[in-house]
Amino acid sequence: MSSQTNTSFISPSAERAILFDLDGTLADTAPNLAAAANKMRQARGMTMLPLEQLRPFASAGARGLLKGAFGGDATHADLPTMVEEFLANYAADLDSATELFPGIAALLAKLSDHHVRWGIVTNKITRLTQPLVERLGLANHASCVVSGDTTAHAKPHPAPLLYAAQQLQLTPAQIAYVGDDLRDIQAGQAAGMKTIAAAYGYGGQWLPEKWQADYMVDSPAALQNLLFKNRTSAR
Repeated sequence: MSSQTNTSFISPSAERAILFDLDGTLADTAPNLAAAANKMRQARGMTMLPLEQLRPFASAGARGLLKGAFGGDATHADLPTMVEEFLANYAADLDSATELFPGIAALLAKLSDHHVRWGIVTNKITRLTQPLVERLGLANHASCVVSGDTTAHAKPHPAPLLYAAQQLQLTPAQIAYVGDDLRDIQAGQAAGMKTIAAAYGYGGQWLPEKWQADYMVDSPAALQNLLFKNRTSAR
């Protein structure tokens, strides 16, 4: 991934939009997600796990966090009940230690300054997405917010991204999707969008260079550089 071009995805001559995953791409939600899982461990008389051990699972949803927190103890029979317990813990403390990744606020402001619409497509369910997006100060600026239960399918199915494109009244080819999980890239590819792997997020340890995204960035600053100058590496 080393080629460069002189053009930018963000161009005054063509309407474009950028869609973002939420957890691990726009916001560092891992501390609160890990705390919800650790609260379950404490309730079972188990020791708490360090944040860094659970962080890689933070983009994998409730089931992924439970797998990271309990391993084989999260049996199939117990999983639905454990998921509900986890979600209740998380809903009780969504954002006490959650914040946007450094550089994201500046990137979103620059997109707005250049009249480029942006939105959020996450697998987080609506009752958790909406309050978190509001508390992060994104609700009044995002052109669309699509949650994991907005459509009949969640990522890696393309349905949420295609729904977002409809909300933006753009074709998928006019949109780039940024995410830190393989499912994000798979969904973007299936939807016909440009895909950008956010290697700075939680999926970074899962070899994002193997995901065959159109681009890969290692920081929000590199993402901004890509979108406006396209001086980062491309597949």
